[in-house]
Amino acid sequence: MRRDTTSWFSHNLGMDMPLVAYGDRGYPLLMFPTAAADYLEYERFLLVDAIQPYIEAGQLRAYSINSVNRYSLLNEQASPQWKAELLMRYDRYIMEEVMPLIRDECGGQDTKPLTTGASLGAYLAANCYFKHPDQFRGTIAMSGSYDVRSYLKNYYDDNVYFNNPIQYVANLNDDHHLPVLQKADSIVIVTGQGAFEAPERSQQFSSVLHQKNIPHLCELWGHDVKHDWDWWRKMLPFYLEKFFS
Repeated sequence: MRRDTTSWFSHNLGMDMPLVAYGDRGYPLLMFPTAAADYLEYERFLLVDAIQPYIEAGQLRAYSINSVNRYSLLNEQASPQWKAELLMRYDRYIMEEVMPLIRDECGGQDTKPLTTGASLGAYLAANCYFKHPDQFRGTIAMSGSYDVRSYLKNYYDDNVYFNNPIQYVANLNDDHHLPVLQKADSIVIVTGQGAFEAPERSQQFSSVLHQKNIPHLCELWGHDVKHDWDWWRKMLPFYLEKFFS
């Protein structure tokens, strides 16, 4: 399996941001790490191995990037205002820096990747897709929470609102984003119901999507399905199979 790494200094974030790409052709998948982890996390925890058949068959080219969670949402020393500012800068990093690379390597300006992530990575993947549904095909969000206000100590500004899917999706009434979302064919919200999972968070977000007539698949796996890698390694290829079938 081909594996390419690269890094550059992000003008949006003011730091070096590495990424890794697996495969040499196929549909692009943009992967967001959990918690404060890095771009190699999905490789270390064998999630890349779990989707390797799609990569080796030339169906999928997977890109895994760093997050800024350790500096933003998970940084207890940072002010809530700075945490929210970094979320907005991170969004610009994806759209202005990562997406041009993916498009250059995967087919040009019409390329619309899938996003995916587990745990806090599910939030990042969903936020990326729902903010830019005209630029992405869909999302496979595993074991996520879609309300970031708990990380921000009741602080609130536009940066919080526009990076909080549970809010901005509920209020969509425009003539651009909402019609695109209402034609979606690749939105998956999935979670377990076992240890350390919070299925009510996925159900809450699914309820918002239903209210806005946004087609999606919301699935709750069993009470034995815990918030852990064993299950995410099953979930992602399971839903990718539906995408490629």
